[in-house]
Amino acid sequence: MPTKLDGDTPAIRLFALLEVIAEKDQYFSLQSLVEELGLPKPTLHRMLQQLDSAGMIQRDGDGRHYSTGVRLRRIAENLLLNNTVHGARRNVLRTLVSEVGESCNITSCASSEVLYLDRVETPAPLRFYLHPGSRVPLHCSASGKLFLTQMTASQRKRLLVPGTLEKYTEKTITDPQALEAELRRASKDGYALDNEEFLPGLTCVAMLVPMPSGKSNLGIAIQAPTIRFQAERIKSCLPALRRAAQALADIEAGSYPERSPTRQRATS
Repeated sequence: MPTKLDGDTPAIRLFALLEVIAEKDQYFSLQSLVEELGLPKPTLHRMLQQLDSAGMIQRDGDGRHYSTGVRLRRIAENLLLNNTVHGARRNVLRTLVSEVGESCNITSCASSEVLYLDRVETPAPLRFYLHPGSRVPLHCSASGKLFLTQMTASQRKRLLVPGTLEKYTEKTITDPQALEAELRRASKDGYALDNEEFLPGLTCVAMLVPMPSGKSNLGIAIQAPTIRFQAERIKSCLPALRRAAQALADIEAGSYPERSPTRQRATS
């Protein structure tokens, strides 16, 4: 059944259209939206022109296809960084740091990078400092690998182009096939590792925050100097990391409605 764009004003209907667009994991065209939404082509064309001129979407490829625009992505990133549940999330991080004794952070996927939303540092004198707002490439971070596991093969193919993956350390995985094998392991294990792949001497383990939809754009990770974060210690930290991920999931579940008021499936 077609998706119905509800709204009493043109502005609210534009917002509802943005919700549809934000869920897409590939380029879309005017015609594909017409077929999906069942709206007249001139109406949708006018709405897309308005969003394009506002920087919310942009034309790509042959000019007939669209993707999310820079302005819309920046709004999404700012919302994540300045979310009203920040205090509750930080309490979860503080608890995790007290349990494992290492620096911990909350991350999100922003285009082709991992975005640090929040971080609590260990009191230990030997540590690596990465402040909220920092960005790390997907292919060489623990959280990034988990975000990659959720993408379609075509999405990953666009991001993991042979010869374009930067080698930050001797251990950075730059071969797409080797990285795919690493992603399969992460998907099977339920966690991912960064074994000195971004910074020499830094090891990281991450998990995704579970979401009802099954796809998550929130990760939680422990980072520590490799000298004190070896395999056995990493394994011992996994239960605490899993509890923290579930605590964040509970916070998210209490912060967002299950159903958007501006979008519904047509019932007739």
